[in-house]
Amino acid sequence: MSSKARQKGILEQLKVGEESSVKELADLFETSDITIRRDLVALSEKGLLVRTHGGAMLPESTGFHQKESRNNEAKAYIGKLAASYVKAGDIIFMDCGSTVFQMCAHLRKLERLTIITNSLPIVSELLGQPGFTINLAGGEIDVGRKAVHGRVALEHIARYKADKAFVGVDGFSLANGLSASGEKEASMTLAMGSRAKETYLLCDGTKLEKDSYLQFAAPSLFDFLVTDKSVTTDIINKYRKAGIRLVC
Repeated sequence: MSSKARQKGILEQLKVGEESSVKELADLFETSDITIRRDLVALSEKGLLVRTHGGAMLPESTGFHQKESRNNEAKAYIGKLAASYVKAGDIIFMDCGSTVFQMCAHLRKLERLTIITNSLPIVSELLGQPGFTINLAGGEIDVGRKAVHGRVALEHIARYKADKAFVGVDGFSLANGLSASGEKEASMTLAMGSRAKETYLLCDGTKLEKDSYLQFAAPSLFDFLVTDKSVTTDIINKYRKAGIRLVC
């Protein structure tokens, strides 16, 4: 069976069972676990599924996976682009955003990396990767967002310095800066952004020139705005004129 046919079959199986393990899929398609993992990585890079610990699932309708399911193609593109700025040996912050999570499949290509994060899906995805050191912030777990938040988590982040921070937001506009749906995520973004030499804001085109509930930081918080191909020429020109460095 070709990889294309097998990957199509994997998606069909996930539609029926919602979630499947690598072993189940390997048995179903009569192939090796390694081959299935490669298929899952390929489908994950396209934003067609969400990898879980030991398997994969289609985007769910709640919490982290609700965000993961929106604008999958754009987020996969941004994740790949952002990951290209990470070098072997870097120390990086990664927040719990669904777009930041899309970097994982591409980071696997690096031999050495230290990741400091509050995201449980990122830990699950990269835990055990040879040459990787995973540092999970302590504190209270937000079940819906599958992330660690709160005062203890912020104190944890404050102990470290990183080469780069990769963070997401719910909205960004020239007039009002960065905005989020709540204080917890805004606080984590600020904590990571202020402790990194360079901060990359990952934001798809649907969130640009849009303001969310809580306005919490000026554009000066980040060094680069990583976005997708849907951004209009008008917005690109305005941002560049304002001194924002775009990666798109």
